[in-house]
Amino acid sequence: MKKFKLFINNEWVDAENGKTFLTYNPCTGEPIAEMAYGSAADTRKAIAAADAAFRSGCWSGLDVETRGQYLHRVADILQDRLEEFARWEAMDTGKPIRETRTIDIPLAIRAFHFHADNMKALNGKVIPVPGQPLFDYTTYEPYGVVGSIAPWNFPIHLLTRSIAAALAAGNTVVCKAATLTPVTSQMLAEVFLEAGVPAGVYNIVSGSGGVVGEELLASDEVAMVALTGSEEVGRRLMAASSQAKRIKPLSLELGGKSPIIVEPDCDMNGALNSVILGFCMNQGEVCVSTSRLLLNDAIYDEFMEKLVRRVQKIKIGDCLNDDTQMGSLISADHRKTVHGFVERALAAGGKLACGGHMLTEAPYDKGCFYAPTIIENVTPDMELFQEEVFGPVLAVTRYKTLDEAVELANATRFALGASIFTENIRKMYWLAEKVDAGTMWMNCATKSNIETPFGGNRNSGLGREDGVEGLLEYLKVKNHIWYMGEQYDNFFDFEDE
Repeated sequence: MKKFKLFINNEWVDAENGKTFLTYNPCTGEPIAEMAYGSAADTRKAIAAADAAFRSGCWSGLDVETRGQYLHRVADILQDRLEEFARWEAMDTGKPIRETRTIDIPLAIRAFHFHADNMKALNGKVIPVPGQPLFDYTTYEPYGVVGSIAPWNFPIHLLTRSIAAALAAGNTVVCKAATLTPVTSQMLAEVFLEAGVPAGVYNIVSGSGGVVGEELLASDEVAMVALTGSEEVGRRLMAASSQAKRIKPLSLELGGKSPIIVEPDCDMNGALNSVILGFCMNQGEVCVSTSRLLLNDAIYDEFMEKLVRRVQKIKIGDCLNDDTQMGSLISADHRKTVHGFVERALAAGGKLACGGHMLTEAPYDKGCFYAPTIIENVTPDMELFQEEVFGPVLAVTRYKTLDEAVELANATRFALGASIFTENIRKMYWLAEKVDAGTMWMNCATKSNIETPFGGNRNSGLGREDGVEGLLEYLKVKNHIWYMGEQYDNFFDFEDE
C-alpha cells in the first residue's frame, strides 16, 4: 500500500498532528493508499510557503517563456508516467481505466502544454483616449497565492485545468486534494519535483474540506480560490469569502442538470450513443452529465426501445479490466444517495424503464456498483427533474413542440451544459440561442476541451475554466495612464510661483 505525506515547499512532511487516513478502491473495497491528514496548521504552512515563493519572484518573476518551459517539462514527465497515473486514477475513483487512459490523464497533460503556450500569446493593449494627451495601456499580473479545491470525480483532470492556468499566469498554488480520491493529486507533486519547479510553487494538502478549504478562504495571504464542486459547497465558499478580512475572487464550477433535446430529424444512432455517454460516462458522476432526456413525441417509442436495449448491454465491472465500460460509484453512502433519488422518483409517478437497483451479487458484491437507470414520465415538478443525482440515472420527459422543449430545458436553476440533436441547421441555431447554458453541444454531448472555455450560468457557477478565458480568471488587469502633454493639469487654476 502506497503512503503519502503532505507536500509543502518541495518537501514531503507528516501532518503536524500525525494523523493519517486511508483511501479505498470503490470496486473492491480494498485500501490502496495511506494519506497524511492535514490540519489547519499544516494548511497555514503551505500557504506561507506559497506566499514566500510568490513574493520572492522565483516563479512570478520569471519570463513567460521560462515558466512555460517548466510546465512543458511537467507535462512531458506526466506523459512518461501516463499508464501509472491512469491505473491509480482508476483505482482511486472506480472509473474504467479505458477512461483514465484516454480522458483524465491526457487532459491533464494537455492543460500544462496549452496554458504554457497560451500565456506566451497573451498581450495587453494600448487604449486611445479621445481629446487628451494620454498614453494608456494595460498589462496582466498574477494574483499571488491561489487556493485550488479539487473534486473527487475527476481528481487530476479538474485540478490541473485550474492550476495549469494559475501557474502559467505566475501565481503559486496551494491545492486541497479531494478526501475520497487524493492519490494522483499527491503523485503530481513527484512530477513537479522532478521537473525542478521552484520550492513553494506547488503545495498539496490532503484532509477535510471543512478544515483545509476554510483555511484557504480565511487566510489573508490567499488571493483567490478556485473550486469545482457542488452548489452547496459553492454557496458556503461565497459566504465565507464575504466574511473574510480579504475579499477574494472565486472561480466556481458547480452543479448541473443538463438537458439533451432529441428532435425527430436527428441522426438516431448518434443521438442514442450520445444519450448513453451523457448519463453513463464516469458512472454518471459528472457535473455536465446530460441527465435529462427531452424526447420528441414523434420518435418517443422507437427511440426508447433502442435506448433501453443498448443500455442493458453496458459492461459493468472492475475498473482495471480493459473491457469495462462502467465502474463503481465512489462509495456505499453515495450509492444509497443515488438509489434514494430513484425510489423517490418512482413514488412520485416515474416509470422505470430499466435499472433502478444496486448491484450486490458477485462479481459486484465487494464494490459500490449501480445499474444504469432510465425513468420515464418525469415532470418539471419532480425532484429527479430538478436536482443533480451524480449517478447513472436518466430522467426522460416527452415534448411536442420546440417551444415546449426550450421551456423544459430552461426549467431548472442550473445552466451548465445542454445538448441538441437535429439535422436541421436553422432549428439547431434557434435552439442554441434559446437554451440557457454555458456550453451548447450540437449533435454531440458532454465534450470538453482544454482549448475552449467551460463554465456555467445561473447556479452552475461563476467564471470560466479552460481556453483563454480560463487563463484570464487567474490574472489581474492593471491600467497604466501616462500623461504625455507639455504641462500637467491645472484643474484648480494655480499660478506658477
